[in-house]
Amino acid sequence: MALLRLRNTKGPNAAEIERKIKRGNALRQGSSWRVSCGLLALLLVVMCGCAAATWLYVTSLDSDITETLAHQREIISPEPRVYLVPCSEDYDSYKRYPGCTPQKCGRAVTDSMVTREEAQVLRRLAERGLALAGSEGGASILDLHSGALSMGKQFVNIYRYFGDQIRDVFTQEDFELYRDVRGRIQAVIARTFDLDPTLLYLTKPTFFSRINNTAAKTQHDEYWHPHIDKVTYGSFDYTSLLYLSDYGSDFTGGRFIFMDQNANRTVEPRAGRVSFFSSGSENLHRVEKVTWGTRYAITVSFTCDPAHAISDPTLP
Repeated sequence: MALLRLRNTKGPNAAEIERKIKRGNALRQGSSWRVSCGLLALLLVVMCGCAAATWLYVTSLDSDITETLAHQREIISPEPRVYLVPCSEDYDSYKRYPGCTPQKCGRAVTDSMVTREEAQVLRRLAERGLALAGSEGGASILDLHSGALSMGKQFVNIYRYFGDQIRDVFTQEDFELYRDVRGRIQAVIARTFDLDPTLLYLTKPTFFSRINNTAAKTQHDEYWHPHIDKVTYGSFDYTSLLYLSDYGSDFTGGRFIFMDQNANRTVEPRAGRVSFFSSGSENLHRVEKVTWGTRYAITVSFTCDPAHAISDPTLP
C-alpha cells in the first residue's frame, strides 16, 4: 500500500523516491536469493560431508591398511597369539551361560595344537570325501556330522546316498583323529577365554571346506562376503578354523580377514594352524577370494547352549 501511495504522489521527489524503493526491493530480493543460495550450498556441503563420512567408515572396514596377525612362514608356539577386543552386545540377545558365554572376547592363532602330519591326514580325508561329488562353483563342503556333501548346485547326504560304500572312503582311524583334534581345539579355546570346557559344546555347522577359483554358481559358492557368525548362526559363541593347506604354495588369495574399523587384521593359512575367535560382531570377518590353487580347512564351531549341542561323527 505504501508503494501504491508513493506512485500517486505528484511531488518533485516522487520519481526519485520510487527509484530508491525499487532499488531497495531489488537489493532485498538479491540478498534473499544469495542467502538461499548460501543455505543451499551449506546444505550440499553438509550432505557431501555426511556421505564422505559414511564412505570412509564403510571403506575403513575393508581398508588397505592391513596388519598380519600370523604369517604363513612363522610358527606360533607354544602359546597362542591372542588379540583381545571388547565384546559386542550380540550376546545380550541370548540366554547367558555363566562360565561359557563370552566375557572375554578376541581372536587367537596357534600352531601347536595340530601337527602338519595330522593336518595332511585330515586333508586326505577331505579330498577323498569331496571327490565323491563337489560343487559346480568354487566352494564345496563336507559335513561328517550331518553327512551333507556339495553335489552340483545342491547337497546330498553321503551316508544315505552311498550307503555301506562310504566305508571304502573313510576309516575308523580318520574319525578318531577328527574327534581328537576337535577336543584339542575345544580345550585351547576354553583355556584362552577362561571358560569351563565342560560347558562348551560342539555345534553345527562344523564342516570341511574346499575352495578354488572356479566362478560361483549359487549363493553357497559366495564365501567371500563379510559376515558375523553369531548373526548367521545364533547358536555360535566361539568359532575355530583348522587350516589343512598352505597360503602361498597350495593356493593364493584365501586369507582370513578380521575387518576392524581402523584396519584389516589378516591370518595367513598354514597347514596345522588353528585360528579361533568369539563369534559376535566384534569379529566381523571375510575370506579373500582364492585366485589360484585349492584351499582346504575345517570350520569347528562351539556353543554354550546345550540345546544346540551335536555329537562327534561316527562311521556307520
